Amino acid sequence: MEARSSNIGGQAVMEGIMMRHKDKYSVGVRRPDGEIELKIEDYRCVFGKGSFLRKPIIRGVVSFVDGLVIGTKCLMYSAEIAGDEEDEEDARKKAVLSEEERAAQKEKEDRQFKWLLYGTVAVSIVLSVAAFMLLPYALASLIRKAGASEFLVTVVEAFVKMALFLGYMFLISRMKDIQRTFMYHGAEHKCINCIEHGLPLTVDNVMKSSRQHKRCGTSFLFLVMLVSICLHFVFVLVPFFWVRLLGRLLMVPVVAGISFEMIQWAGRTDSRLAAFLSKPGLAMQKLTTKEPTPDMVEVAIKAVEAVFDWKAYLKEEFGWKPDKKADENA
Repeated sequence: MEARSSNIGGQAVMEGIMMRHKDKYSVGVRRPDGEIELKIEDYRCVFGKGSFLRKPIIRGVVSFVDGLVIGTKCLMYSAEIAGDEEDEEDARKKAVLSEEERAAQKEKEDRQFKWLLYGTVAVSIVLSVAAFMLLPYALASLIRKAGASEFLVTVVEAFVKMALFLGYMFLISRMKDIQRTFMYHGAEHKCINCIEHGLPLTVDNVMKSSRQHKRCGTSFLFLVMLVSICLHFVFVLVPFFWVRLLGRLLMVPVVAGISFEMIQWAGRTDSRLAAFLSKPGLAMQKLTTKEPTPDMVEVAIKAVEAVFDWKAYLKEEFGWKPDKKADENA
């Protein structure tokens, strides 16, 4: 059955899933005691609600930064929930506090969390740009001492950039703790694919669905690499090294914006061109997604149902009519 976009987005977190649809997002996390902790919040763009933020290219930059902020916030929350229970000493300290003192302490903790959140996002962006945008050019420029032209330097930069990116993805995919997160990543994709192919959202249906999806963040990052490689050839004729380096830095928002438009378009169409452009990213997802267990899928389903009425969607898009058996399994 042909897939139809549901506009659901998500992200794997520590022992759980974040799912977002329109103005709501949820975080489902499996607690150490086996129960599922579910948190639902309103989605608020960190840049505000200006209409210009929804313009092509600009919306890609906004979505990228906004996704980092919300994703990091959910990741930090999930790490807290999935970790050990509050120790007895902390519990005793809170027990003797008055209501006013607890409120003041919570306000202080929220303020510290906010600064930590934005600080983490800022550091992540700086490190990502430095490692995958500026470092490859700096390394490739070393061959200029052997008389290489700027065109050849840019070609070598492309190979260095892809080698660093693929090497990074391969190395983290081998880490034991990350592998569990990648299993939840697979559960996220399977849930979305299940719905978008017209199937009721049950554990059995989700487990049978594909763990690869064209709108995945892995595919987006791969597109960022490819788009940046193409655009950086613009600087071949620029005579000054520092101008070329600064130009690459200033080009980052443009690269993110174009990549966003491409991946959104690929997710909405089943054309041959979209399928061709999606293949490298889908192949990369074999590293960043793993087959989940049924209990992981249960967490993902809870997160989806908290923000999305999949039954209404299936009725509208696929003419789905539930029967008694479907109701029992749903």
